[in-house]
Amino acid sequence: MRLDPALRSPGHRPRRVSAARCAPSGFTFLELIVALTIGGILLTLALPGYHTVIADLELRDRVTALTNALAFARGEALKRGVRVDVCPSADGTRCADDGRWERGWITFADTDGDGDRGDDEPLLRVEPASQPRISVRGNRPVRDYVSYTAFGHTRMASGALQMGTFTVCRSGRPAVEVVLANGGRVRVARTGVTCP
Repeated sequence: MRLDPALRSPGHRPRRVSAARCAPSGFTFLELIVALTIGGILLTLALPGYHTVIADLELRDRVTALTNALAFARGEALKRGVRVDVCPSADGTRCADDGRWERGWITFADTDGDGDRGDDEPLLRVEPASQPRISVRGNRPVRDYVSYTAFGHTRMASGALQMGTFTVCRSGRPAVEVVLANGGRVRVARTGVTCP
């Protein structure tokens, strides 16, 4: 067995290990309290911003779902060569007459052209209800249904031109409008009006 030459030299003293190197690592109670206090303050400051982001995402979800439903209905009307309607529906099978689109809606082939779904008319899509604090309301021309003809234009059951605006709201946030224009195209407009 060979010894380290440093250990064999005359006058060599073994090295001492400092007390600081041997002390256990971790946090003191005071450091823990300070870190928790700072974390609590940061969380309190971030929480309102988090709620705002969630509210905006819920609004965006409904706007996207509505614009997608209208685009889908238009495409299906062109493809099938018959009227295709979108109407509010609480049960996912029949059109509701209360104009509360936030309860969900259905898309169906309106083969008899009356703006209401009969038992024999094919159901194409069902959209579930919105989050509880969201409202989706259409003005008079689009309150009860939106109907696309086989040419992709929006017309009432009576044959009159159908244009209108849906207002998507969440309390305390600016309203978003989904505007159904002449010819059946849809555009989205943010408003400066705060929802009640």
